[in-house]
Order: sequence, then structure tokens, then C-alpha cells
Amino acid sequence: MKLSEFRFELPESSVALYPSENRDESRLMVVHKDTGKIEHKVFKDILGYFDEDDVMVINNTKVFPARLYGNKEKTGAKIEVFLLRELNKEAHLWDVLVDPARKIRVGNKLYFGDGNLVAEVIDNTTSRGRTIRFLYDGDDEDFYKIINELGETPLPEYIKREAEESDRERYQTIYAEHTGAVAAPTAGLHFTPQIMKRLELKGVNVAAITLHIGLGTFRPVDVEDLTKHKMESENFTVNSETVDIVNAGLEKKRKVCSIGTTSMRALESSVSANGRLKENSGWTDKFIFPPYDFKIANSLLTNFHMPESTLVMMTAAFAGYELTMEAYEEAKKENYRFYSYGDAMLII
Repeated sequence: MKLSEFRFELPESSVALYPSENRDESRLMVVHKDTGKIEHKVFKDILGYFDEDDVMVINNTKVFPARLYGNKEKTGAKIEVFLLRELNKEAHLWDVLVDPARKIRVGNKLYFGDGNLVAEVIDNTTSRGRTIRFLYDGDDEDFYKIINELGETPLPEYIKREAEESDRERYQTIYAEHTGAVAAPTAGLHFTPQIMKRLELKGVNVAAITLHIGLGTFRPVDVEDLTKHKMESENFTVNSETVDIVNAGLEKKRKVCSIGTTSMRALESSVSANGRLKENSGWTDKFIFPPYDFKIANSLLTNFHMPESTLVMMTAAFAGYELTMEAYEEAKKENYRFYSYGDAMLII
């Protein structure tokens, strides 16, 4: 398929700047793949679509406050450093983006807070990319505590406002556990402890994968021929407990619902020769676009995505291109809220 097939008008007013007041009161569009039927619900209605022995696969990655503001040594010039990924834990070596890039050179020292965190630039990686080493002697826990205090929630650039204190809680799933993401698995933002408890009481099995989302999720596709687009690699883990739960659901021919496109990428990167889920960990650069034969999940919960994004392409691969485009037109007409803090779509 071509990039231009995923181009559609989306008014800026459709992009949600804030989440709904209560997580489970965002809207939910339910799209039936087989019949093309579209229903308009509230998120808490999701309970009505799942029964005993169905499976939900969640991504339990945890977003850390990856955006740091500091100053350059000597000049005191203000700088922004966006932490992308930790390259070496012992050396506190990080892959980062910097702004303004032209002023930040190899050898520069960067100061954060009142100088209680200092970093040195040791390499140029891209025009805006740098490798930096934090000059820090404490243990890992204390290091992350400082990052937590000094850093800002890394809201995506489409959300055109400053990050606020409330974003620390709301731009995070309630089941976030393993730190490492610079973007939230947004389909999971709608779940509350009450919803999770009621799913448990219904006998729905919840299985967790971990995929640490990087900025590649938001990187624009700049080639018309989608086969030529290269996704950035993201680190993931699928453990044996999740494998057992998911494969039991498949054996019983139950619903296996991927909560989000990130969970789907991990699942589809971990398929055994006999079409079942296998234990796996490492890096995935899997790019899913139509046509694609999904092996594990048979339902998908996701948010409404931006035009030409890899996320809307995966949604179209799962629901079918025509039905996805129809659902998106319906969403615009019905004033659904798009993007990370927006409403949800359940495809069954």
C-alpha cells in the first residue's frame, strides 16, 4: 500500500489536549470486523465484550520523565535533552536528542537542576542526536530518583501544551511496572482498578508483555512505498507466563485481545513455527501494514491515530483498510477525540 492512502483531513480540534476526567469514561467505538457494524459506547462498556477464558494482553512498560532542561557549562545557555534510551547502565551512557543541536558539541558539559546532575557529551549520532555520559557515582535507584525529580513528562509533540504535574499520573497506565518508555502505551490509559477487578471476576485472563516505546512510534513515514519504511527498534520481553495464558486462550478459541499496537508488535514478533506465542526478548523493528496475516491476537483495542502514522496503518491491517477508513470518518463526524489522550476503538 502507499503512504498517500493513509492521508486524511484531521482538524486540530480533534486532537485531545487532556484526558477525559475519568479514565474509563472516554468514549469507545466498537468495530465488528466480520459485519462492518460500528457501535458507539463508553469505555467501561468494554466489559460486555469479554467473557471467561478470554485473554487481554497489556503492555506494562513505564514511562519515565525523559525531557530534561539544563544549561551548558561556561555560557549557561539553556538546553533541552530528551533521553531516548540507556546504552550502558554502569556507565550511565544514554542516547539522547538535544536542542538547540548546533550549540551542543562533543566535550561539552551539561548541568541539570542546581548542578546536582552533570553530563558530558561524548559523541554525535545524528543532526540532533548525541551520546552523553552522566557523571554520577550513586546507584541506579538514586539516579532514576534524580531523573524523576528533574525530568518532565514526555508528552508527544502533537499535544500542543506544556506538560503539567497531572500528566505524571495520567500519561501512565495504572499497571505500569518496568521503566523504560518515552511514550505511553495509550490504549491502556483507559483502564481503572475497578475495570481490572471486574475483568478478573468475569474470568478474563490478563497477560503482560513489556515493550519500551521509543520516539520511533511517532516518526513520520516519509516514503510513498511502505515496504521501504524502516521502524526504529524497541526493546521487548514476552515471558513464559504470558505465553501459557495466551496459548491456552488460542487453544480454547477464545478472544485474545491486544491492548494497543505496542502489545501487538511484541506478540507478532514472537510467533512460533506452529503459529503459537513463544517466549522471546530482544529488539523488534517489525512494521505492520496491510495486507498482513495476524497470528496471535484476534481483537485489538487502540486509540484513534494521526494521518499517515504507522499506528493507523497497523489498525487498517487488522480491521481492513476500507472499514478502518470508514470508522475514522465516523469518528470525525461523531467528534471522537484523537491521539494519546483521546478515545478508544475496540476491533472484534
